[in-house]
Amino acid sequence: MTETWQEMLSKRTEELKQKIIKWRRGPSIVRVTKPTRIDRARRLGYKAKQGFVVVRVRISKGGIRFPRPKAGRRQKKMGVVKRKGHINRREIAIGRVKRKFPNLHPMGAYYLAEDGKYYWYEVVMVDPHHPAIKSDVEVQKRLPKRFKAKVLEES
Repeated sequence: MTETWQEMLSKRTEELKQKIIKWRRGPSIVRVTKPTRIDRARRLGYKAKQGFVVVRVRISKGGIRFPRPKAGRRQKKMGVVKRKGHINRREIAIGRVKRKFPNLHPMGAYYLAEDGKYYWYEVVMVDPHHPAIKSDVEVQKRLPKRFKAKVLEES
């Protein structure tokens, strides 16, 4: 599966181009029913069971340089301070999804595709309070301590 996806990315097949066109027209954060790259999702801990959520995120391309405003009222911070050069796009994608779904915990993210304007990532998230996740020992090992402590107190 990994080799097939790498071949699609390198050759930019027609199928991938059509997917990118569809994704570009949609919203920037979309919950998807199943992962596009099942091999990468499985490596991050994804299982096809309740409690797991896969979200596709669109991140715009471009550097961190941003022109200062030349006209109008001078803003205190000039509108250029929230651009962080030391955070990579995968981490930005995870952060945006965490804000959108605050009750879910991200297991990780992986690269999907890019065009001239955007990058797309998929983020695998898990609901730590779902009964199917609480009873799964493998997933519990991957969760941070703050979720494990709550599980131990409740049981």
